[in-house]
Amino acid sequence: MTAPVTYSRDGDIAAICIDNPPVNAMGADVRAALVSAFEEFSADSAARIAVLYGTGRTFVAGADIREFGKTPKEPLLPDLINRIEALDKPVLCVMHGSTLGGGLELAMGAHVRLGLPGLKLGLPETSLGILPGAGGTQRLPRLAGMEAALEMIVSARHVGAEEARALGILDALADEGAEPLAAGREMAARLLSEGVALRRTCDLPAPEIMAEKLAEIRAYAVKRYPGQIAQLTAIDAAIEGAALPFHDGVKHERRLFMRLIESPQRAALIHAFFAERKVAQLPELAGIIPRPHGQIGVIGGGRMGSGIAVAALLAGLDVTLIERDAEAAAIAQAAVAQTLGESVKRGKLSKDKRAHILSESFRAAHDHAALAECDVVIEAVFEDMEIKRDVFRALDQHCRPGAVLATNTSYLEIPQIAAATSRPADVLGLHFFSPAHVMRLLEIVVPEGTAPDTVATGFALGKKLRKVSVRAGVCDGFIGNRILQVYRAAADHMVLAGASPYQVDQAVTGFGFPMGPYAVQDLAGLDIGYMTRQRKAATRDSREFVPRWGDVMHERGWYGRKTQQGYYSYGPDHPRGAPSAEVEEIIAAERAERGVTPRSFTDEEIIARYMAAMVNEAAKVVGEGIAARPLDVDVTLLHGYGFPRCRGGPMHWADTQGLESLLHQIEGFQNEDAYFWQAAPLLQELVAKGATFASLNET
Repeated sequence: MTAPVTYSRDGDIAAICIDNPPVNAMGADVRAALVSAFEEFSADSAARIAVLYGTGRTFVAGADIREFGKTPKEPLLPDLINRIEALDKPVLCVMHGSTLGGGLELAMGAHVRLGLPGLKLGLPETSLGILPGAGGTQRLPRLAGMEAALEMIVSARHVGAEEARALGILDALADEGAEPLAAGREMAARLLSEGVALRRTCDLPAPEIMAEKLAEIRAYAVKRYPGQIAQLTAIDAAIEGAALPFHDGVKHERRLFMRLIESPQRAALIHAFFAERKVAQLPELAGIIPRPHGQIGVIGGGRMGSGIAVAALLAGLDVTLIERDAEAAAIAQAAVAQTLGESVKRGKLSKDKRAHILSESFRAAHDHAALAECDVVIEAVFEDMEIKRDVFRALDQHCRPGAVLATNTSYLEIPQIAAATSRPADVLGLHFFSPAHVMRLLEIVVPEGTAPDTVATGFALGKKLRKVSVRAGVCDGFIGNRILQVYRAAADHMVLAGASPYQVDQAVTGFGFPMGPYAVQDLAGLDIGYMTRQRKAATRDSREFVPRWGDVMHERGWYGRKTQQGYYSYGPDHPRGAPSAEVEEIIAAERAERGVTPRSFTDEEIIARYMAAMVNEAAKVVGEGIAARPLDVDVTLLHGYGFPRCRGGPMHWADTQGLESLLHQIEGFQNEDAYFWQAAPLLQELVAKGATFASLNET
């Protein structure tokens, strides 16, 4: 086995190389090897300066994720960095690729830092429920200033090489095309000739920050990461540590770091981190080669279709968008151009790149024949089975053999859509979430009979679009919308029983969701819910409770935000909505018609029922194979439905609460409505075995 760290010397310049593919993660073996290498450097009287660098595509991309949640092994990273910083000979660190977390902390312990073009660096620990625990909260403020350091730590964002140089994190930038070792040797030789002096970051003065700026950063952390404790704890570590002697500040940082390590939020965020990386790893796709997917067709230029087109264009793909006539095509063309213009304003796209995309990579037409050379065609038209089947008949006629034909339906039976073609093996669902160029979730819905390379193409396209892709089976609503219908129904049951929609929303946002179920319906449009109820009416079980107040609101023309009235009233004085007395009157009238005497609910009781319904239906979804594993549900709810990330997803949350107590709750609710509260067989099975949802994630 190749050593993860090697020491060599050429003249008076030593070279310490980290070679631990694929990303030079700072595992225990790497840390131990670095200690040995620096001891050798210290003892080598002929070596006057050391160049620390990494091989491969990156310097050090952070800690070894295999060690997350385990007892730390010595040597600990803070001790290693302190030993490097205390050396009496200079260390030059050369950074390239992604230098993140412990990699940046290691670099800040060196005496000089050189960056290569294309470098991205950052401290992403707060996104994992922890804080930079190897001196990051103490050294970064000394290099970049307290305000810039706190902004980087709280947001966990990556900083480019030019910005890092401007902030003082880097001492110099290498030329374009430079290699780490060669650039490091060149700079080391120059430093020796100029008479380099040791510059230890720990000896720099601790910076201060204006009280107003600190308050702004705290307010941003609370608003942007509701309910999460890592961001505020990291701020405390930096501010409180700056008031102490440096090494006391590092010890204080470490105490807060260890406190976060024991936090349930850390476990939840780490679970989310691993789940997102595992969700697209499907054994059935091993070795399957995707079909070409560089030329994309989109049918429909509305909000969803234009969003899909923009997502593909931003990913560097060629896009042809089809609308029903020339006028509609022109409107769609303008919508895409406007959205790309907004990307320019946000600094995500250059003006020249936008112009190139619109002139070379995008076109809108009204003839399906324009799709003849497309590799993948995505239908995004009105949610009506016959309309979609008509589209697929046209695609079957005009698209080349082997082209993947995808539908963006949210609910409809994809096999029925595929049956309109002569090539059902080429058909699958690609369920985007609106706005499609922003939302990261992509449900890849796989009907029986879809070819494996069709599925592989869906996942390859999702990766190209930078989506988090989840495999889903065929049922009404797939994974996310099927579960959504049930926990929304649980909310309706509570409103009928006496809770107000506004208390339900308040309880749900207090739990960590960005919006409650009734505010979400207003945002989506109450007409959408009405059409769904109409579509399902013919096959609905007579025992199912469906409230009539939504139909009454629809009859009055109350569609939510777009009509300024839904569950909430909207206007200049309350753009986010204000509770509506008229809505409460409509609900009260239905209670009276049904003979319901309203009772009060606590927020805790609302969350207990809301979450029990969510987890129980999710267990049915996993048990039926609609979702392959519980982690697929967690990722879907995290990225498509606003589930609070610091709780890890509904299945992880259920494990932390205890499945036996959850099942007991559901069995208790059965006394009120035995039809709605039917315990999932999988939940019952796991409780009987004493197992957890997590135990199923290895399949």
